[in-house]
Amino acid sequence: MREVTMSDAAISVIGRSEQVPTTFSHAEILRVILGVMVCIFLAALDQTVVIPALPAIASDLGSYQQLSWIVAAYLITSTISTPIYGKLSDIYGRRRVLITCIAIFIATSTLCGAAQSLNQLIWFRALQGLGGGGLMAMTQAAIADVVSPRERGRYQGYISAVWAITAVSGPIVGGFLAQHLSWRWIFWINLPVGAAAMWACHNALRRLSPPALYGRPKLDIIGMLLLSGAITVLLLALGWGGSAYSWLSYEILGLAGGGLCLLLLLAVQELRVHDPLLPPRVFQSPSYVASLTVSTLASLLMFICLFTIPLYFQFVRGSTAAQSGLYLVPFMLASAAGNVAGSRWARHFGTLRGGLRIATALSCAGLMLLALLPLGSPIWATIAGMIVTGFGVGICFIGSITSAQNALITGDIGSGTSALLVLRAVGGASGSTLAGTMIASGMIAIKHTAGDATLSSTFGMVYAAAAMIAAIAFVMTLRMPNTRLRETLHIAPASE
Repeated sequence: MREVTMSDAAISVIGRSEQVPTTFSHAEILRVILGVMVCIFLAALDQTVVIPALPAIASDLGSYQQLSWIVAAYLITSTISTPIYGKLSDIYGRRRVLITCIAIFIATSTLCGAAQSLNQLIWFRALQGLGGGGLMAMTQAAIADVVSPRERGRYQGYISAVWAITAVSGPIVGGFLAQHLSWRWIFWINLPVGAAAMWACHNALRRLSPPALYGRPKLDIIGMLLLSGAITVLLLALGWGGSAYSWLSYEILGLAGGGLCLLLLLAVQELRVHDPLLPPRVFQSPSYVASLTVSTLASLLMFICLFTIPLYFQFVRGSTAAQSGLYLVPFMLASAAGNVAGSRWARHFGTLRGGLRIATALSCAGLMLLALLPLGSPIWATIAGMIVTGFGVGICFIGSITSAQNALITGDIGSGTSALLVLRAVGGASGSTLAGTMIASGMIAIKHTAGDATLSSTFGMVYAAAAMIAAIAFVMTLRMPNTRLRETLHIAPASE
């Protein structure tokens, strides 16, 4: 295969050229990765520290009905803002955008800690998502800027170590603070961590040269508004369906139809605009589309597990908030181990299709085990199902994003990565909302039946539905192209 270099045609396509070195030394790569690791820790901590504290929040603020929206509101706004930040970073550079995101995240964390009602907390979490939307997108794009897909496994151990630390500390810290101090500290703890992340990124990302702009950059404002509207109404339909309104009600059908219409208008807009928010060319790659699908389904599975595991141990097993946080640790550690295994697989075999097939099959098997375990089964059996599921989901997470970035040209790294993370966030919001709706139905049913048995069967149905989703992801990997991972850092479109 001939070496592809940045050409005039490439510049005409993306409107700019990344002024970055073709290769980075090991020391330079480490400086960038170590700099963004604090941001990864901040983003991951926010995902894991909140879940064990949900019952304490609901008890203090007096409502269980909208509990899942503490998670979903954050995911909605972070989803909306992610592609916008990705496009801005392609234009103005990663460092400037990432520091802005951290500043917003710190300010809104303060508001969340001061909330006096559940509605206030949900709105403040929505504002927090406007800052959090750029954290993972920018860090993943920065890593792709300095490490080729084939060599990413060499450095994945550092990133997975952050996930492992967060997996252990997040649920434990969240449960401990909720039980012994106050749930408000799960948000206030973001202040010192956020300050450290801002300092680290300000220094480390100086080594990434900003893009060289050719002409005045134009933002796709109409595309941003259409995408924001589509995501919002579709996730509202998922959140309200089966709880506030029946699934076949005019309200839910209207929201779903409105969301699909907005998506259609978005597609038309992206095809006609010169510099689109989501470049249509990235969706022309079968490898990218398959990776996108697996990533979305894996995120749905991840958030179903993150939302349900602590609640299962509290509501069915009678554990405390702190204990339920501890029970989430094996799942998160297994996910981090899956990250490492997926990276090693990529570096050894040079392709990810086989690893993703194994990962989706493991996830399906682990979830089926959780679904079939009867009430009163030994805890070690439940933990075994969690570990198998977490390991498979972890491989899917790293494998899908590496495979997707492998299919992207240099100028689309930010936009393409953001598009993947958008759908991953949609999957996460859908997973937590779906699980929250089913569990809320179980909570209502225990008023008329034997409580523990009814709740146990409710969790079993949640895991059975998740197993079906994992099976769909497995089928998707069977149709996935066996694309070789690039050993070069950047790639540009071929000259026309």
